[in-house]
Amino acid sequence: MRPVNLIPPEERRGPNAPLRSGPLAYILVGALVAVLAGVAALVLTNNEIADRESEVARLEAEDARAKAKAERLSPFTQFRNMREQRVATVTSLANSRFDWERVMRELSLVFPEDAWLVSLTATASPEVSLEGSGQGGGSGETRQLRESAPGPALELVGCATGQEAVARFVTALKDIDGVTRVAIASSELPDENSGAGDVAGESGGGNEDCRTREFISKFELVVAFDAAPIPVVGSSESVTAEAPPPAEETESEDESQAETASSETSEGG
Repeated sequence: MRPVNLIPPEERRGPNAPLRSGPLAYILVGALVAVLAGVAALVLTNNEIADRESEVARLEAEDARAKAKAERLSPFTQFRNMREQRVATVTSLANSRFDWERVMRELSLVFPEDAWLVSLTATASPEVSLEGSGQGGGSGETRQLRESAPGPALELVGCATGQEAVARFVTALKDIDGVTRVAIASSELPDENSGAGDVAGESGGGNEDCRTREFISKFELVVAFDAAPIPVVGSSESVTAEAPPPAEETESEDESQAETASSETSEGG
């Protein structure tokens, strides 16, 4: 026979007793799990925040050390910057400086025997103004030609034994290294109505007008170096020289020059 338990279910004891908690136990367990997860997330967040704060503190300390090192090295940086600026300034001045010594040496080599100078003015830019009036003895037209050349230029005033000698002198000037153009402001013989002696007398002994003979031509030239670098403001150079009046010619020299001029005139005709 099969045994039968006649005790009501709610009165039973032991392993065979039915569960009487219902869904409340599951709700409590879920709540505990949620609380545990929140606590774990809070702990992880706090740990991450602590790590970030420690990293920020480390970076701030490194930044402070770098700033302190930069402050210690700032004098060296300033010295280096000042050195670079000075080197750049010296280089600029050296590049813009014009070699007048070379120009004068080459001018002396190409200068003809049948010409002489009354005045020579060398300026690195047209803005350079020389002390005294006349700007080296040149006329207003000469100054206008000089102002048209932005770079270094020579202003030459002198005389030669005839217009052909002036033309040869202009051609010789073009052989100077760096010369781009030679402008002629004027080239004139003495006035036919006035003798050479009157011209020399009016000029005060020939200091300004060197035309002491009828065949002598006075010229005013501007020799431009347009390809040369233009000097910076404040570093312009100027050289001026006043040539002494030519020495008194002897009778034999006058006769030889007259013969030379007449022979050149006959060849030109």
